[in-house]
Amino acid sequence: MMNTKLLATLLGLIAAGTISIHAQTVVTPAPLAPSAPVTIPVPAATTPDALSFTFTPSYVSTYMFRGQRLGGQSLEPSFEADYGNLAIGVWSDFPFDNENRVPGQSNPEIDPYGSYTFNITDSLSIQPGFTWYTYCTAPTYQGFYRMTFEPNIAVNYTVDGVKFTPKFYYDVIVHQATYELNAAYTVPLKSIGSEFDFSGTVGTYLANDAVNTAGNVNEPNTKAWGNYWLVGVAMPFQLSPHWKFTAGWAYTQGTDAYAKTGTLPKMTNTEAVGRGVASGSFAFTF
Repeated sequence: MMNTKLLATLLGLIAAGTISIHAQTVVTPAPLAPSAPVTIPVPAATTPDALSFTFTPSYVSTYMFRGQRLGGQSLEPSFEADYGNLAIGVWSDFPFDNENRVPGQSNPEIDPYGSYTFNITDSLSIQPGFTWYTYCTAPTYQGFYRMTFEPNIAVNYTVDGVKFTPKFYYDVIVHQATYELNAAYTVPLKSIGSEFDFSGTVGTYLANDAVNTAGNVNEPNTKAWGNYWLVGVAMPFQLSPHWKFTAGWAYTQGTDAYAKTGTLPKMTNTEAVGRGVASGSFAFTF
């Protein structure tokens, strides 16, 4: 996607994609309170929005983002603050070892993000947001960026229990446009106090400045493009009012992924692969 992880070096180091997209939790508006018992109609008072925080240490067997492999087993902790329809947080990736990390990728990666949801109807909402990708140790001399910034906007629409989310991202540093369609459906499992959360994603991206030329106007720009898809399922278990454990599995794959520098022939992005990813997380909300 838009991330600088799609970066390829001029000598053929094709840096795959970007960073994982962080799920952004949104709190729905509080219900209306009963109106006061007076003879003149009085508008109902709303319950004040509550501020909550969620800390989520997560494990993934492979670090994948938009069909591109960025590393092996990783710890991916996140912290999010929610107030009404506003969500602000930070997501991070810490690889367990450097052996399975794609050359040039940052260790760690720390990404602040945010979103706000505007509810149109009970089944329709619009959600603008952003992700600020930061690669603390990315080697800029190899054409990687230390930071990129990606605004995005999503439309959430639910019909017959299926939530559809078309989403558009644009990275203003890499000049990358990403188009994505997500779908989600939940099957309750009341007998065990859980559910199956099914999800699917298809997407495509095009970056016009995938390689950091450090402002050198004599260097030709490098374009990177490709497609990706994902199918997955997760099972959450509410362990207590504050703790929740979620186990998940997904298969994701990148296709038709290439990079092209100037007039040189296009090069295949070898990190656009198909992988199954197991995950587990504990979420603590307070």
